[in-house]
Amino acid sequence: MKITNPKKTVKPAAKETHPKPAPEPKAKVVVKKVKKAVKKEEKPVRMLGLENLKTPNGAHKKRKYLGRGSGSGHGKTSTRGSKGQTSRSGRDFYTGFEGGQTPMIRRFPKRGFYNVTRKEYQIVNLSSLAKLKAAEITPQVLEDEDLIKNKNKPVKILGEGAITTALTVKAHAFSKSASDLITKAGGKVEIIKKEE
Repeated sequence: MKITNPKKTVKPAAKETHPKPAPEPKAKVVVKKVKKAVKKEEKPVRMLGLENLKTPNGAHKKRKYLGRGSGSGHGKTSTRGSKGQTSRSGRDFYTGFEGGQTPMIRRFPKRGFYNVTRKEYQIVNLSSLAKLKAAEITPQVLEDEDLIKNKNKPVKILGEGAITTALTVKAHAFSKSASDLITKAGGKVEIIKKEE
C-alpha cells in the first residue's frame, strides 16, 4: 500500500517558450555640435616699468638669527654643530682644499719667473717700413697700415730687412742694427719717451 504525501503537489509541465528575436540595432544619429566662435576681448598690454615691478615669491628669505638663546632654536652652537673645522671662526676651506693633505698647487714644482714690470713692445721690422710711402713714420701711421694693433702701446723697431729711403721714424725703442741702418740711409731716429 503506497502512502502519498498530501502536501506534495505536482508541478505543471513547463510551457515551451520560443526565444524572442533580438531587436535590430538602431541607426546612430551623429549630431555635430557646432561651436560658435566667440571673440575674446583682447586685454590691453601693460608695459613693464619701475612703477609696477613686483618681487617674486621667495625672493626675500627671512634672516636666520644666531646665538639668541636656546629658546630660539639657534642658540649655543649657532647651527654650526659641535667642534670640528667648520665650527671654528674664520675660513674653514678654500679653493683647492683637499681635506688637509698637501694640495695640488703646492705639490707642483715651480719654475721660471714672471716679471711684473716687464714692458711688452709691438714689433715692426725695417722690411715693413720700406714698403710704406710716408716720409715720417709714427705709431698712428703704423696703426693705419695694420702693422700694429694699438698706437697707445709701445712700439719697437727691429733691424730685419733693408731700407734705402730716408725716413724719420718715431718709436718707443730701436734695436742697434735698426737705428744704424736708418741713419745710414739718411733717415732720422726719434725715441718717444712718453706714450702718445
